[in-house]
Amino acid sequence: MCTWVLLSRSRGERATWYLNGRASRRCSRGNTRRPLANPSRRQRAWCIVGSCRAGARARHPRRSSVPYATIKLAVADGIAVITLDRPERANALSQAMLAEIGAAMDAVEADPAVRAVVVKGAGAAFSSGFDLKEQMERRPTGVADWRPLLRRDFDTVMRFWHCPKPAIAAVRGPCLAGACELALACDLTIATPDAFFGEPELKFGAGIVVMLLPWIVGPKAAKEIILTGADRVSAERALAIGMINRVVPTDRLETEALALARHIAAVDPGLVKETKRAINRALEAQGMLEALEAALDIDLAIEGEGSPDKRQFMEIARRDGLKAALAWRDARFRAAGP
Repeated sequence: MCTWVLLSRSRGERATWYLNGRASRRCSRGNTRRPLANPSRRQRAWCIVGSCRAGARARHPRRSSVPYATIKLAVADGIAVITLDRPERANALSQAMLAEIGAAMDAVEADPAVRAVVVKGAGAAFSSGFDLKEQMERRPTGVADWRPLLRRDFDTVMRFWHCPKPAIAAVRGPCLAGACELALACDLTIATPDAFFGEPELKFGAGIVVMLLPWIVGPKAAKEIILTGADRVSAERALAIGMINRVVPTDRLETEALALARHIAAVDPGLVKETKRAINRALEAQGMLEALEAALDIDLAIEGEGSPDKRQFMEIARRDGLKAALAWRDARFRAAGP
C-alpha cells in the first residue's frame, strides 16, 4: 500500500505527489489529485521509496493520535487492539472509558485497513465491570439520572455485537458484570486458566444492563449464574457452557488472540462482514434485540427506584469504602450457604 509522497516543491510551483506507483499533480486549488500520464524515472523512483516507507509503517504498530486516557488503541497488520487501561482499578468501566471505547470503535469501523478487533485488559484483569466507585461518587437517583448512564453502558457493549468487523475478547483474571457482557458481545472469547466470569449484580441490589447471557448459554445456565449472583465462574466452566471459545496458557493469551484475528483477517472482509451479520440475525430474528431493550427498561426501573439492598450497599460504600461494602455483600451470601 502506497501513501502520498511529496517529490519537491519550490516557490511558485505546484506540488507533485505519488500514489500506488503513479505520479499525480496536486492542483493549486483544492486537494484534487490528477494522475500524470507519463511519470519520469525519477518520479517513479520516488514513488517506490514512498511505497517502501508505507510498507515499513505497516509492519509496526500504529498508535492512535487521539489522546486516550483510559484505553489504548494500536493497529498493526490489519488488527486493531483496544486495551482497557485502568489497571489500578482492575480496568473498571468508567463513563470516561466507555466514551473512549466508543471513539475507538468509531475509528476502527471507519478504517478500511482494519479487518478484526481484539479487546483486552491491562495488567492481571480483563475488567471488574462498571465502575461502582464512580456510581458512589456521582449518586445518580431516579430514572432521569440513570437513563443516560445505562444507555451509554448498553450501547457501548453492543458496539462489539454490531461491529461489521469480528471482535475477539482476550480475557485473564476477573471479567465481571458489564465486562462479562462486553466479552459476550464479542464474536469470540478466549481466556486464561485463571480467568473467571460472573454477573454479581443481584447480590447488591442492581440489575443486568445487557441481558445477553441467556442468548449465549441458554436460559437454565443463565438463570443459575444471574439469580445466584455468581461471580466465580471458572474458565473451564465457561468453556463447558459456551460462554467462551477456548482456554489458552496465560503467557500465550495475546499471541493466540492475535493469531486468531489474523486468521480471520485473511478471509475476504466483505464475506466476513455479511457472514457475521447472518449469524447474528439467527438470534436477532428470534427477538433478541427487542428482548435486550425490554431488559434494559427493567434495569432502568430497578436502578431508578433503588432497591433496599442497593441503597444499603452504597451507604456502606460511602461511609466505609467499597471494600467494606463488598465484604458486607459477600458475608450475607456466605451465611445463606451455597
